[in-house]
Amino acid sequence: MGRQVEFKKEFMPHELKDKCGVFGIYGHKESAYLTYLGLYALQHRGEESAGIVTSDGKKMRVHKGMGHVQEIFQDADLANLTGDRAIGHVRYSTTGSSLLKNAQPILVDYSRGEIAIGHNGNIVNADILRSELEAYGSIFQTTTDSEIIIHLMAKPSLRNVEEGVVEALARVKGAYSLVFLTHQYLVAARDPQGFRPLWLGKIGNAHVVSSETCAFDIMDAQAVREIEPGEVLFISEKGVKSQKLPVDPGTRHAHCVFEHVYFARPDSKIFGESVHLVRERFGRQLAKEKPVEADIVIPVPDSGNSAALGFSQESGIPLEAGIIRNHYVGRTFIQPSQGMRDFKVRLKFNFVREVLSGKRVVIVDDSIVRGTTSKVRVKSLRQAGAKEVHLRISCPPHKYPCAYGIDFPTREELIANKYSPDEIRKYFDCDSVGYLSLEGMLSCVKYPKESYCTACWSGDYPVRFDGIDKFHTEKGQ
Repeated sequence: MGRQVEFKKEFMPHELKDKCGVFGIYGHKESAYLTYLGLYALQHRGEESAGIVTSDGKKMRVHKGMGHVQEIFQDADLANLTGDRAIGHVRYSTTGSSLLKNAQPILVDYSRGEIAIGHNGNIVNADILRSELEAYGSIFQTTTDSEIIIHLMAKPSLRNVEEGVVEALARVKGAYSLVFLTHQYLVAARDPQGFRPLWLGKIGNAHVVSSETCAFDIMDAQAVREIEPGEVLFISEKGVKSQKLPVDPGTRHAHCVFEHVYFARPDSKIFGESVHLVRERFGRQLAKEKPVEADIVIPVPDSGNSAALGFSQESGIPLEAGIIRNHYVGRTFIQPSQGMRDFKVRLKFNFVREVLSGKRVVIVDDSIVRGTTSKVRVKSLRQAGAKEVHLRISCPPHKYPCAYGIDFPTREELIANKYSPDEIRKYFDCDSVGYLSLEGMLSCVKYPKESYCTACWSGDYPVRFDGIDKFHTEKGQ
């Protein structure tokens, strides 16, 4: 007999959050407004804060705040952000608390003038670098790892911004897709592993950079190419200058597959591929690996839509809209009491009884983290009359936290780390649970499997680190 399954600890709801999204533009008279549009398109990458910094070549102006892009920026705010070059940022904190002082872009005035920085990712040697810098007299304004890069650039021995960026980035380890703004340059940089996406585009004669191509589409900008791992672009009135960072021998690419699974918008192209089409292939492969006899396939909207379509196409089981998402549930919704913990899930999703009643249902989701949300969904499907509920997940079981810019819970909180798929099935009270295999997932993407980071599933971390704690830079304060 197997061991007795006891779920003594309640798994709290948890929505995965990426560190951030970045955008930049050089050479357009409406730089602030276009950056606003870019951030609006990237809102899904960070919902805690947003900011824009502009420059007219002589003075920088900044506006940032807590909340969503449309809440922070009004017409008057954008009118005050003058200049033909700008960077913007949407944030969810993975290093440092969710405070206004940590909102980005960070704007500072140092020995070489004004500079602003926006960062997507996570610096894994931030503690060591910060301690070293503070020992030599650096005073930090924020508790984010991003500010460390500016302090590294401020060394007196570095002659100019170009040298400062390259030398600073040679010292930091981990994940970063960065935008800098000076009066002379828009700078875009990507870490040598290429964990997070970053694109170069054009709109007329202006150059734009963005975490995802969906930001280009909203303004009719042309996507030119992905910025390469380990590449730094210096964009100025002279055009685009590319420079490579020094890279250790044996460094491999480590594109985050979870960007394809969940984070990126389906209408974006990242890591050389359409996000929607990759997710559709995940669903097809899932149907091959975890087949089931059922009457309908339904997605968990919206991130499960593409995979559910692929599952339906491969299995021949009809796709139905059995769950309807309420898109007006904002981040400020008041948390319910302990006895009504599933109320927020019900507010966000409604279940169509006429579609579900008496049916054997396959529900396709992108991932399971702690598990409470999935448990509530299965319960709701039963209450809506589903005869059978088969849960299918378009990625492998999450067993390890992320060190590179995704706010996963601790390993002890991840349900797949604690229990087997059959134990999870019993906890969810569903008829079956099936995950996509790691090998199957990697067979669906463009590059060789060695080119991707799978740490949250496999425990194989491409860049070494000492620990994972989003508040590590605040200890002792």
